Amino acid sequence: MHKIAVIPGDGTGPEVVREGLKVLEAAAQKAGFKYETQTYDWGGDRYLATGEVLPPSAADELKQFNVIFLGAIGHPDVKPGILEKGILLALRFALDQYINLRPVKLYPGVWTPLKDKGPEDIDFVVVRENTEGLYTGAGGFLKKGTPDEVAVQESINTRKGAERCCRYAFELTRKRNKHNKLTLCGKTNVLTYAFDMWERTFHEVAKDYPDITPDYAHVDATCMWMVKNPEWFDVIVTDNMFGDIITDLGAMIQGGMGIAAGGNINPEGVSMFEPIGGSAPKYTNMNVINPLAAIAAVQMLLEEIGERKAADLVDKAIAKVTGEKLKSMAAGRMGYSTTEVGDMVAKFVAEG
Repeated sequence: MHKIAVIPGDGTGPEVVREGLKVLEAAAQKAGFKYETQTYDWGGDRYLATGEVLPPSAADELKQFNVIFLGAIGHPDVKPGILEKGILLALRFALDQYINLRPVKLYPGVWTPLKDKGPEDIDFVVVRENTEGLYTGAGGFLKKGTPDEVAVQESINTRKGAERCCRYAFELTRKRNKHNKLTLCGKTNVLTYAFDMWERTFHEVAKDYPDITPDYAHVDATCMWMVKNPEWFDVIVTDNMFGDIITDLGAMIQGGMGIAAGGNINPEGVSMFEPIGGSAPKYTNMNVINPLAAIAAVQMLLEEIGERKAADLVDKAIAKVTGEKLKSMAAGRMGYSTTEVGDMVAKFVAEG
């Protein structure tokens, strides 16, 4: 029995989560596994009503689950940063979700801004270190608010953090068994301390994976090649900040936020999966938002809990809907409502 915590969140989050759960139920029935869910109301509305972002017991409570399904965090009446730091970053650090996993996959029928590129060209994965780097909050101000103000933001990188991230990426590359190439994305020519350590660690871990070709690219070159030659990439591993940047570029080349899903993963603990496009509050309760990113997050969730048959069914159903049904990935332009898209994916999953 898989135990799944559900956090619908803000804006259109509850709408896309509803469709994701619909597809999860179809997959469970078709693949023959059992699960139970528990829903938590953490998000903007709760914060506005109670002043509490997360209850003190949140992390310990979530540790009782196998996995978390998150809708979206972000409320127009809450100052930016409060919910994101108080929920997303807080859970990421408390649950030690040290891997941010972002598949960059172009589904059939989905428009990409890259000319002459198709699904066979855009199919790689970014493994981003998720708990260190510039996101630790280390640093501070000196003489704040004066003409002599100094601001220092420190990038904290540990050997342990780099090694476990690299090892996860090598294992994933081997599991994908596509090009068997892992690219370290860094900036060794400028960030000569942090990425010297990353590069040394990367090559030391590579010795345990003789079947995988280790590769390196500066982050600026990575951005160029993601646009010009995305087919060069199989798996990319990188630090927190660079990963944050290149995964948004990845979302655009795979067709936009409406199809992009991601995972915050602790391979030894509790992982959390979500659509990465945000809460899109202007579309709330209009039944026009694209739920495919949330459904793709369910596909990743199924992979993580070992239900590979179900994950494959969902992946193929998404491809069928994008390739044969939808007119666009954009909200209000799909040719179908949010609910209808979820119904179609669930139907195709059930048909197998």
